[in-house]
Amino acid sequence: MKFPGFVFSLFCVFFGAQPVPLMAMGGKPPAAPSQAVPYQPQLDLESALVKSLLEIREDRLDAALKDIEALLRSYPNFKLAHLIRGDLLLARAYPLNTIGNAAGATQQQLTDLREEARVRLLRHLEQLPVNRVPKYLVQLQPEQHYAVVVDTGKSRLYLFRNDNGTPHYVADYYVSSGKAGAEKMKEGDQKTPMGVYFVTASLPKTQISSFYGSGAFPISYPNEWDRRQGKDGHGIWLHGVPSDTYSRPPRASNGCVVLANPDMDRVGKMLQVGYTPVVISDRVEWVDANELIAERGDLIDEVESWRRDWESIDTDKYLRHYSKNFSAPGQNYRTWEEQKRQVNAGKSWVRVKLSNISIFAYPGADDMMVVSFEQDYGSNNLKNQMKKRQYWKQENHKWKIIFEGAV
Repeated sequence: MKFPGFVFSLFCVFFGAQPVPLMAMGGKPPAAPSQAVPYQPQLDLESALVKSLLEIREDRLDAALKDIEALLRSYPNFKLAHLIRGDLLLARAYPLNTIGNAAGATQQQLTDLREEARVRLLRHLEQLPVNRVPKYLVQLQPEQHYAVVVDTGKSRLYLFRNDNGTPHYVADYYVSSGKAGAEKMKEGDQKTPMGVYFVTASLPKTQISSFYGSGAFPISYPNEWDRRQGKDGHGIWLHGVPSDTYSRPPRASNGCVVLANPDMDRVGKMLQVGYTPVVISDRVEWVDANELIAERGDLIDEVESWRRDWESIDTDKYLRHYSKNFSAPGQNYRTWEEQKRQVNAGKSWVRVKLSNISIFAYPGADDMMVVSFEQDYGSNNLKNQMKKRQYWKQENHKWKIIFEGAV
């Protein structure tokens, strides 16, 4: 049976008014781009859903219905699959001119489900190119076994393994994020923050409401830069969904990043409290891996120059690494300068050792890096060890420290 109006409507809904490029000649799926990472769905659910949507595109509606019904036997709480099954059954009786003819469903519910179908299918069609990684993962330190990058614009969470400081793609997952989009500014704005964060806790399902599903991992929003920008709010987590729901629409949370429970379980095993970075952007930028290597070298050189100048006890040389807009907890550049000149006056020698350095480019700020490290400090009258974080920003093509503080 053929229902071309239904098929055309499906792809107009998914891809706007330009379905033709996706409906390749002969009804076959478009060829994967050369030098691309093959799409490897992490769940039978997503691979089955994509398969059925492609069968609809090819007017193989009986096959699509069979696959959707098999999917629902395994995942009976997957609302999107119920919507597609309902449309396929209705298509047996009369042509359909729109997607989503579920009785009793609101327009917003239908819009949400259509958007979920769109972003899931787009992930299948937009394959990741080889040797390209998110620009934010400049260097992972040895104890950071994995890194997470969230693209709220594509409703996707990417998981990377640390391969001697360089990120190696492992998997990616569908996610929901803030109802009002990205770039959180204040408490209650229902937006997901953009920035570089770290996992701060692990909350098993026995400690949280059933609303959060199989578990939750709070992250460090607001971070040091957020607070400097006057952003506030709290309680931004990676978490699961209630047991009666497989997944939520792409824009459905109050600011958290939400995964299906099976995905949360998989990702949760890789997250390390106090170590795992969670970088969130509304549009992830991908670069050649060699670019990160070069950028890493530049920043490491800057940090090493800062360390040597600190050891020199030459306050002017040391301060040249700091922006006039610098801040630290309770200090600005002027008070920082006064303190350093006073401290150095009492030093006859200083030794500074840095280890476990990580570097992350900040989303939405092409000229800013977050550098974290362990610092072992010794001098003629003081010894201490601490974890420290600095924000480096380019000013007139030179890297300057604009924030520094203990972690």
